[in-house]
Amino acid sequence: MEDGAFCGVFDGHGKNGHIVSKIVCKRLPSLLLSQRNALARTYTEVNDNTFQNDIERIDGELRPSKNFHIWKEACISAFKLMDKEVQLQKKLDSSCSGTTAVVIIRQGEDLVIANLGDSRAVLGTITKNGVTAIQLTTDLKPGLPCEAERIRNCNGRVAALKQEPHIQRVWLPHDDSPGLAMSRAIGDFILKNHGIIAIPNIYYRHVTSNDQFIILATDGVWDVLSNDQVASIVWAADSEQAAARAVVEAATTAWKKKHPSAKVDDCTVTCLFLQKKQHVVVPVET
Repeated sequence: MEDGAFCGVFDGHGKNGHIVSKIVCKRLPSLLLSQRNALARTYTEVNDNTFQNDIERIDGELRPSKNFHIWKEACISAFKLMDKEVQLQKKLDSSCSGTTAVVIIRQGEDLVIANLGDSRAVLGTITKNGVTAIQLTTDLKPGLPCEAERIRNCNGRVAALKQEPHIQRVWLPHDDSPGLAMSRAIGDFILKNHGIIAIPNIYYRHVTSNDQFIILATDGVWDVLSNDQVASIVWAADSEQAAARAVVEAATTAWKKKHPSAKVDDCTVTCLFLQKKQHVVVPVET
Protein backbone atom coordinates (compact mmCIF):
# COMPACT_ATOMS: atom_id res chain seq x y z
CA MET A 1 0.00 0.00 0.00
CA GLU A 2 1.54 3.29 -1.13
CA ASP A 3 2.43 5.65 1.73
CA GLY A 4 0.67 3.41 4.19
CA ALA A 5 0.54 0.35 6.37
CA PHE A 6 -1.87 -2.44 7.22
CA CYS A 7 -1.86 -4.67 10.27
CA GLY A 8 -4.38 -6.82 12.09
CA VAL A 9 -4.97 -9.27 14.91
CA PHE A 10 -7.36 -12.20 14.64
CA ASP A 11 -8.40 -14.22 17.70
CA GLY A 12 -9.97 -17.58 16.93
CA HIS A 13 -12.38 -19.35 19.25
CA GLY A 14 -14.18 -22.68 19.25
CA LYS A 15 -12.97 -26.06 18.03
CA ASN A 16 -11.85 -24.77 14.62
CA GLY A 17 -11.20 -21.17 15.55
CA HIS A 18 -7.49 -21.48 14.87
CA ILE A 19 -8.29 -22.50 11.28
CA VAL A 20 -10.81 -19.70 10.80
CA SER A 21 -8.39 -17.07 12.11
CA LYS A 22 -5.64 -18.28 9.77
CA ILE A 23 -7.96 -18.15 6.77
CA VAL A 24 -9.07 -14.62 7.65
CA CYS A 25 -5.53 -13.44 8.37
CA LYS A 26 -4.38 -14.66 4.97
CA ARG A 27 -7.37 -13.53 2.90
CA LEU A 28 -8.82 -10.37 4.46
CA PRO A 29 -6.04 -7.93 3.45
CA SER A 30 -6.44 -8.72 -0.26
CA LEU A 31 -10.23 -8.56 0.06
CA LEU A 32 -9.99 -5.13 1.67
CA LEU A 33 -7.71 -3.84 -1.06
CA SER A 34 -9.82 -5.23 -3.90
CA GLN A 35 -13.01 -3.77 -2.40
CA ARG A 36 -11.30 -0.44 -1.87
CA ASN A 37 -10.06 -0.32 -5.46
CA ALA A 38 -13.47 -1.25 -6.84
CA LEU A 39 -15.18 1.44 -4.78
CA ALA A 40 -12.57 4.04 -5.72
CA ARG A 41 -13.52 3.55 -9.37
CA THR A 42 -17.22 4.07 -8.69
CA TYR A 43 -17.06 6.90 -6.15
CA THR A 44 -16.36 10.18 -7.91
CA GLU A 45 -17.79 12.56 -5.34
CA VAL A 46 -18.90 12.16 -1.75
CA ASN A 47 -21.06 14.79 -0.14
CA ASP A 48 -19.21 16.52 2.70
CA ASN A 49 -22.28 16.27 4.92
CA THR A 50 -22.17 12.50 4.55
CA PHE A 51 -18.66 12.53 5.95
CA GLN A 52 -19.68 14.83 8.77
CA ASN A 53 -22.37 12.47 10.03
CA ASP A 54 -21.41 8.99 8.84
CA ILE A 55 -18.41 8.47 11.09
CA GLU A 56 -17.16 7.78 14.59
CA ARG A 57 -14.27 10.19 15.10
CA ILE A 58 -11.84 9.58 17.92
CA ASP A 59 -10.06 12.91 17.97
CA GLY A 60 -13.11 15.06 17.27
CA GLU A 61 -11.03 17.71 15.52
CA LEU A 62 -10.26 17.23 11.86
CA ARG A 63 -12.74 15.98 9.29
CA PRO A 64 -11.44 12.87 7.53
CA SER A 65 -10.52 12.93 3.88
CA LYS A 66 -13.02 11.66 1.35
CA ASN A 67 -10.82 8.60 1.05
CA PHE A 68 -12.13 7.50 4.45
CA HIS A 69 -15.64 6.93 3.15
CA ILE A 70 -14.28 4.56 0.53
CA TRP A 71 -12.23 2.67 3.14
CA LYS A 72 -15.23 2.43 5.45
CA GLU A 73 -17.43 0.90 2.78
CA ALA A 74 -14.56 -1.35 1.70
CA CYS A 75 -14.11 -2.65 5.24
CA ILE A 76 -17.79 -3.42 5.72
CA SER A 77 -18.01 -5.13 2.33
CA ALA A 78 -14.78 -7.10 2.80
CA PHE A 79 -15.79 -8.36 6.26
CA LYS A 80 -19.15 -9.56 4.91
CA LEU A 81 -17.46 -11.30 1.99
CA MET A 82 -14.91 -12.86 4.33
CA ASP A 83 -17.71 -14.24 6.48
CA LYS A 84 -19.36 -15.75 3.40
CA GLU A 85 -16.10 -17.29 2.20
CA VAL A 86 -15.60 -18.98 5.57
CA GLN A 87 -19.15 -20.30 5.46
CA LEU A 88 -18.54 -21.80 2.02
CA GLN A 89 -15.48 -23.78 3.16
CA LYS A 90 -16.86 -27.29 2.61
CA LYS A 91 -14.38 -29.11 4.82
CA LEU A 92 -14.55 -26.62 7.69
CA ASP A 93 -17.22 -26.72 10.38
CA SER A 94 -17.47 -23.17 11.63
CA SER A 95 -20.98 -23.37 13.05
CA CYS A 96 -19.58 -22.90 16.56
CA SER A 97 -16.13 -21.60 15.64
CA GLY A 98 -15.02 -18.18 14.50
CA THR A 99 -12.63 -15.29 14.94
CA THR A 100 -12.48 -11.68 15.99
CA ALA A 101 -10.72 -9.13 13.80
CA VAL A 102 -9.23 -5.74 14.55
CA VAL A 103 -7.36 -4.06 11.70
CA ILE A 104 -5.58 -0.76 11.16
CA ILE A 105 -5.19 0.93 7.78
CA ARG A 106 -2.88 3.93 7.64
CA GLN A 107 -2.54 6.17 4.61
CA GLY A 108 -0.50 9.27 5.24
CA GLU A 109 -2.07 11.04 8.22
CA ASP A 110 -5.36 9.13 7.93
CA LEU A 111 -5.95 6.19 10.26
CA VAL A 112 -8.87 3.83 9.70
CA ILE A 113 -9.68 1.21 12.31
CA ALA A 114 -12.12 -1.67 11.77
CA ASN A 115 -13.12 -3.78 14.76
CA LEU A 116 -15.17 -6.96 15.02
CA GLY A 117 -15.39 -8.67 18.41
CA ASP A 118 -13.49 -8.16 21.64
CA SER A 119 -9.92 -7.56 20.51
CA ARG A 120 -8.80 -3.95 20.92
CA ALA A 121 -6.76 -1.16 19.35
CA VAL A 122 -5.00 1.38 21.58
CA LEU A 123 -3.02 4.45 20.58
CA GLY A 124 0.00 5.74 22.48
CA THR A 125 0.27 9.52 22.24
CA ILE A 126 2.45 12.11 23.95
CA THR A 127 0.86 14.66 26.29
CA LYS A 128 2.27 16.99 28.94
CA ASN A 129 2.05 14.05 31.35
CA GLY A 130 4.08 11.72 29.15
CA VAL A 131 2.78 8.83 27.08
CA THR A 132 -0.99 8.41 27.32
CA ALA A 133 -3.15 5.54 26.08
CA ILE A 134 -6.22 6.31 23.97
CA GLN A 135 -8.55 3.40 23.29
CA LEU A 136 -9.45 3.49 19.61
CA THR A 137 -12.12 0.78 19.59
CA THR A 138 -15.03 -0.46 21.68
CA ASP A 139 -14.95 -4.07 22.89
CA LEU A 140 -17.98 -5.58 21.18
CA LYS A 141 -19.39 -7.89 23.82
CA PRO A 142 -22.94 -9.07 24.65
CA GLY A 143 -22.93 -6.94 27.80
CA LEU A 144 -23.12 -3.73 25.77
CA PRO A 145 -26.78 -2.58 25.79
CA CYS A 146 -26.91 -1.89 22.05
CA GLU A 147 -25.37 -5.29 21.25
CA ALA A 148 -27.64 -7.14 23.69
CA GLU A 149 -30.69 -5.40 22.21
CA ARG A 150 -29.82 -6.55 18.69
CA ILE A 151 -29.23 -10.12 19.85
CA ARG A 152 -32.48 -10.29 21.81
CA ASN A 153 -34.40 -8.77 18.90
CA CYS A 154 -33.17 -11.78 16.90
CA ASN A 155 -34.35 -14.19 19.62
CA GLY A 156 -30.85 -14.86 20.89
CA ARG A 157 -30.33 -15.01 24.64
CA VAL A 158 -27.78 -13.02 26.63
CA ALA A 159 -26.88 -14.41 30.04
CA ALA A 160 -23.89 -15.22 32.22
CA LEU A 161 -22.92 -18.55 33.72
CA LYS A 162 -23.29 -18.82 37.49
CA GLN A 163 -19.57 -19.45 37.89
CA GLU A 164 -18.74 -16.45 35.66
CA PRO A 165 -21.35 -13.81 36.53
CA HIS A 166 -19.20 -11.01 35.08
CA ILE A 167 -19.09 -12.50 31.56
CA GLN A 168 -22.23 -12.12 29.44
CA ARG A 169 -22.60 -14.77 26.73
CA VAL A 170 -24.80 -15.41 23.72
CA TRP A 171 -26.99 -18.52 23.64
CA LEU A 172 -29.44 -20.10 21.23
CA PRO A 173 -33.14 -19.43 21.91
CA HIS A 174 -33.92 -22.89 23.29
CA ASP A 175 -30.53 -24.46 23.93
CA ASP A 176 -27.79 -23.66 26.42
CA SER A 177 -25.13 -23.39 23.74
CA PRO A 178 -22.75 -22.17 22.47
CA GLY A 179 -22.21 -19.37 25.03
CA LEU A 180 -20.25 -16.96 22.83
CA ALA A 181 -18.51 -14.22 24.83
CA MET A 182 -18.51 -11.65 22.00
CA SER A 183 -21.32 -10.08 20.02
CA ARG A 184 -19.71 -9.93 16.56
CA ALA A 185 -17.48 -12.39 14.76
CA ILE A 186 -16.57 -13.99 11.48
CA GLY A 187 -17.94 -17.53 11.61
CA ASP A 188 -20.18 -18.81 14.45
CA PHE A 189 -22.90 -19.48 11.90
CA ILE A 190 -25.19 -21.21 14.38
CA LEU A 191 -25.77 -17.75 15.86
CA LYS A 192 -25.89 -15.67 12.68
CA ASN A 193 -29.69 -15.70 12.71
CA HIS A 194 -29.69 -14.71 16.37
CA GLY A 195 -27.85 -11.40 16.38
CA ILE A 196 -24.19 -12.29 15.86
CA ILE A 197 -23.03 -10.21 12.88
CA ALA A 198 -19.85 -9.81 10.84
CA ILE A 199 -20.22 -6.04 10.37
CA PRO A 200 -17.30 -4.18 11.96
CA ASN A 201 -17.38 -0.85 13.73
CA ILE A 202 -15.25 1.66 11.80
CA TYR A 203 -13.32 4.50 13.39
CA TYR A 204 -11.16 7.35 12.12
CA ARG A 205 -8.26 9.30 13.59
CA HIS A 206 -6.06 11.98 12.10
CA VAL A 207 -2.47 11.09 13.04
CA THR A 208 -0.49 13.94 14.61
CA SER A 209 3.19 14.26 15.45
CA ASN A 210 2.33 13.40 19.07
CA ASP A 211 0.90 10.00 18.13
CA GLN A 212 3.68 7.46 18.64
CA PHE A 213 2.35 3.92 18.23
CA ILE A 214 -0.68 1.65 17.94
CA ILE A 215 -1.18 -1.60 19.81
CA LEU A 216 -3.53 -4.31 18.55
CA ALA A 217 -4.12 -7.13 21.02
CA THR A 218 -6.52 -9.94 21.84
CA ASP A 219 -8.77 -9.84 24.89
CA GLY A 220 -6.37 -12.09 26.80
CA VAL A 221 -4.05 -9.09 27.11
CA TRP A 222 -6.70 -6.54 28.11
CA ASP A 223 -8.23 -8.91 30.67
CA VAL A 224 -5.10 -8.60 32.83
CA LEU A 225 -3.36 -5.37 31.75
CA SER A 226 -4.75 -1.84 31.50
CA ASN A 227 -4.40 0.35 28.42
CA ASP A 228 -1.89 2.55 30.25
CA GLN A 229 0.17 -0.42 31.43
CA VAL A 230 0.45 -1.73 27.88
CA ALA A 231 1.29 1.72 26.49
CA SER A 232 4.09 2.12 29.04
CA ILE A 233 5.56 -1.24 28.07
CA VAL A 234 5.52 -0.37 24.38
CA TRP A 235 6.96 3.11 24.97
CA ALA A 236 9.99 1.56 26.67
CA ALA A 237 10.73 -0.81 23.77
CA ASP A 238 13.19 -0.14 20.94
CA SER A 239 11.31 -1.91 18.15
CA GLU A 240 7.85 -3.08 17.20
CA GLN A 241 8.83 -6.72 17.62
CA ALA A 242 10.41 -6.11 21.03
CA ALA A 243 7.37 -4.12 22.13
CA ALA A 244 4.94 -6.86 21.12
CA ARG A 245 7.03 -9.52 22.83
CA ALA A 246 7.28 -7.48 26.03
CA VAL A 247 3.50 -7.03 26.17
CA VAL A 248 2.92 -10.76 25.65
CA GLU A 249 5.40 -11.60 28.41
CA ALA A 250 3.80 -9.11 30.81
CA ALA A 251 0.30 -10.40 30.04
CA THR A 252 1.36 -14.03 30.48
CA THR A 253 2.93 -13.22 33.85
CA ALA A 254 -0.16 -11.30 34.94
CA TRP A 255 -2.42 -14.18 33.90
CA LYS A 256 -0.46 -16.68 35.97
CA LYS A 257 -0.66 -14.41 39.01
CA LYS A 258 -4.35 -13.62 38.60
CA HIS A 259 -5.46 -17.12 37.57
CA PRO A 260 -2.79 -19.53 38.87
CA SER A 261 -4.86 -22.65 38.23
CA ALA A 262 -6.28 -21.61 34.85
CA LYS A 263 -4.89 -21.94 31.35
CA VAL A 264 -3.39 -18.70 30.05
CA ASP A 265 -5.72 -17.14 27.48
CA ASP A 266 -4.41 -16.41 24.00
CA CYS A 267 -2.30 -13.24 24.08
CA THR A 268 -1.50 -12.00 20.59
CA VAL A 269 -0.07 -8.52 20.07
CA THR A 270 0.96 -6.41 17.11
CA CYS A 271 2.60 -2.99 17.45
CA LEU A 272 2.85 -0.33 14.77
CA PHE A 273 5.22 2.59 15.35
CA LEU A 274 3.92 5.78 13.73
CA GLN A 275 6.90 8.10 13.99
CA LYS A 276 9.54 6.17 12.16
CA LYS A 277 10.01 4.24 8.94
CA GLN A 278 7.50 1.42 8.81
CA HIS A 279 8.80 -2.08 9.38
CA VAL A 280 7.30 -5.44 8.59
CA VAL A 281 4.88 -6.01 11.47
CA VAL A 282 5.08 -9.52 12.91
CA PRO A 283 2.44 -10.59 15.47
CA VAL A 284 3.70 -12.14 18.69
CA GLU A 285 1.56 -14.66 20.53
CA THR A 286 1.73 -17.14 23.35
